[in-house]
Amino acid sequence: MIIGRVNPNRTLETQGISGVGSVYYNLIEPALVEQALQRKEGTLGRGGALLCQTGQFTGRSPKDKFVVRTASVENTIWWENNAPMAPEAFAQLKADMLEHVKGRELFVQDLYAGADATHRVDVRMVTELAWHGLFIRHLLRRPSAEELQSFEPEWTIINVPSFKADPAKHGCRTDTVIALNFDEKTVLIGNTAYAGENKKSVFTILNYLLPEKGVMAMHCSANHAIGKPEDAAVFFGLSGTGKTTLSAAPDRTLIGDDEHGWSERGIFNFEGGCYAKTIDLSPEAEPEIYATTHRFGTVVENMVYDADTLELDFANRSLTENTRCAYPLDAISNASDTGLGGHPKHVVMLTCDAFGVLPPIARLSPAQAMYHFLSGFTSKAAGTERGITEPQPTFSTCFGAPFMPRRPEVYGKLLQEKILEQGASCWLVNTGWTGGAYGTGKRMPIKATRALLSAALDGSLDGVEFRKDPNFGFEVPVALPGVDAQLLNPRETWEDQAAYDAQARKLIDMFTKNFGQYLPFIDEDVKAAAIG
Repeated sequence: MIIGRVNPNRTLETQGISGVGSVYYNLIEPALVEQALQRKEGTLGRGGALLCQTGQFTGRSPKDKFVVRTASVENTIWWENNAPMAPEAFAQLKADMLEHVKGRELFVQDLYAGADATHRVDVRMVTELAWHGLFIRHLLRRPSAEELQSFEPEWTIINVPSFKADPAKHGCRTDTVIALNFDEKTVLIGNTAYAGENKKSVFTILNYLLPEKGVMAMHCSANHAIGKPEDAAVFFGLSGTGKTTLSAAPDRTLIGDDEHGWSERGIFNFEGGCYAKTIDLSPEAEPEIYATTHRFGTVVENMVYDADTLELDFANRSLTENTRCAYPLDAISNASDTGLGGHPKHVVMLTCDAFGVLPPIARLSPAQAMYHFLSGFTSKAAGTERGITEPQPTFSTCFGAPFMPRRPEVYGKLLQEKILEQGASCWLVNTGWTGGAYGTGKRMPIKATRALLSAALDGSLDGVEFRKDPNFGFEVPVALPGVDAQLLNPRETWEDQAAYDAQARKLIDMFTKNFGQYLPFIDEDVKAAAIG
């Protein structure tokens, strides 16, 4: 039975998915919430949020993600970073998954990935969970009712959490699988209810397709000056670096918080919503994100709550550290209506340096920007994981290695070219530690970070004196009104400056060792910008 609105020429049966039960096409938010509650997939929270749990998996399963190895992608996929799957194994996996869903109810959402109509990808999400339909409806961009009547899905994602893969039959690692087939334009997801797999599968698709069109795909947040879309900035950063917080400035319009493209016309959000971490979220620090957790239709994922009062426990980590909420962009008051901006005037790379070595802000040349983009450095602090007794470096190339199907130099070169073409200023911002490493130093004052970043974005930082950092070679401001000058020279914040020098040398060696893998693939100017 067909329920809902769909292009009659593009039902699931036209895609070879037959014998299923009722299919709910493009239900809007109230209907999806109603279905999820009827099916006991979640609980209605305060304000109408949908409280869901993902079961065994509370995060992505990157080791269970595969790309089907076909002739068309053989020479373009970064195979060292993307596990291959044989076409025959994928065909068997698909056949078994479609057999598994026979007689079952399914939920379909037809959505756009990309605010720029020229470069968007039309995605069909098929899942057995109503709340997954609600999640992806928030996270991607929603066509109008009229557009749905002629919607032609380019890519189809089939997510069946109740399906367990068979490694012997399906060429995968465990009974959990995420398999992308670029020839068939299909993604199969099984045995995980973690909703982030849906979102990041779309991001991986875009990261493969867009560079062929000269469009840079970016794991970043973005904003622009209020009323001035041409005055845009992007913020690259891994988890914990402040990407969402720093881009959500009250004097700027938020374009998006996680995934964007940079085309010949400017930047555009891939998404139509946000997937924000909620652990330790507070109404004082993040009032608007906090408010979404009590908003009708928001998906609240893996948060512990009081069974009687439904009060959310934002500090409770008993299920996972990775508690999250998903909501549409219009839940944020200063969010862009269009998801579009001009060419970035500023490219900001955020790092959380728990070694206490990097300055709070540094100006990068285009070659240095490519170096730090390919490095993708941040650090895990001591004590965050069992067995870690000192800061541990994390190098995630392009600030998003798990989602990069092509070699990292493809993205790095494209970013460098666009920076040079548009004359964008590039900045490295450290939101980590100062005055010592984690455990002895202190976290960089957020007030100072905001002041320095604001000065960079409004151009006032261009007028101050800079010094060349002796360790990393980038330029660091000597002073800025309202910011403690000592912060700008991290060596001076350490009581034992010889200990700082030793720590700096240690970090430089880590950078050098990590970057060695890229040396055969990069231009001489980037080699010259490499530290060490």
